[in-house]
Amino acid sequence: MNKNTSVETVRLIQEIGPKINWNIKENAQLIEAILALKNADETKRFLRDLMTEGEIQEFANRLEAARLLSTDEQYKGIIERTGLSSTTIARIAKWLEGSPGGYRLVLSRLSHHHNSSKLRKGLSLT
Repeated sequence: MNKNTSVETVRLIQEIGPKINWNIKENAQLIEAILALKNADETKRFLRDLMTEGEIQEFANRLEAARLLSTDEQYKGIIERTGLSSTTIARIAKWLEGSPGGYRLVLSRLSHHHNSSKLRKGLSLT
């Protein structure tokens, strides 16, 4: 690994989550577990066992807020539709606009997969 790759890796880790150590056993195991899932049924069963009903709904609402933000929906409408706070929506907007953009990545893949509405121009991955 050269010096430039090292600097890029550190920058990427800081952007992904500077307070999260993705290399500790438990965090790495969670990532591997998610990657091991093969279909929607397996994913539903894993999420049901991993999280409470409230947590599942919270994460679903956050993804919906990201989708709505990507279509230029106003905060007030997102609050009404999801029940999320403006602070949570602002945090989602920050991650949605930022790099490396996990929300953007997922929304782009869902858009291509479901042939649903396209992300606004500023959120394109290409």
